[in-house]
Amino acid sequence: MINAVIDKLHYLIDTIPSKLLSMADETFKLKPETNKWSKQEIIGHLIDSAANNHQRFIRIQYENVPAIFYDQDKWNALNHYQLMDSVHVIYFWKIYNQHLLEVIKNIPDANLTKEGNTGGEKNVTLQWLIQDYIEHMEHHLKQVLNIG
Repeated sequence: MINAVIDKLHYLIDTIPSKLLSMADETFKLKPETNKWSKQEIIGHLIDSAANNHQRFIRIQYENVPAIFYDQDKWNALNHYQLMDSVHVIYFWKIYNQHLLEVIKNIPDANLTKEGNTGGEKNVTLQWLIQDYIEHMEHHLKQVLNIG
């Protein structure tokens, strides 16, 4: 499973930035409604997801069931992604995920069954979190690229 996740993340890092960079800035920053995120803010949300999952991927390996959760709307608003240059947001998403790819590649198999809590009723394994991270990312990338 972990090798499939590594391959998928590598593929997304290699293919998505060029697709995002080819979008007109107006399209990328267009808010469908005042209370809805633009495509750029969705990529910002994925950066926030990377930041929070980065902590999870590391802390679960050495802490006893750490609880790490965040308010996605506040993170997005306070990072001001909508006001940033789109190229900055796209490359920040790329480089952060390149780093997480390296982190994931080097997690010992024995640590994949260690658990953490993301604010839900039950704890989840590190392996589950890594898989969920990729599925969550793919869901939002499909939104941004208007796929499926």
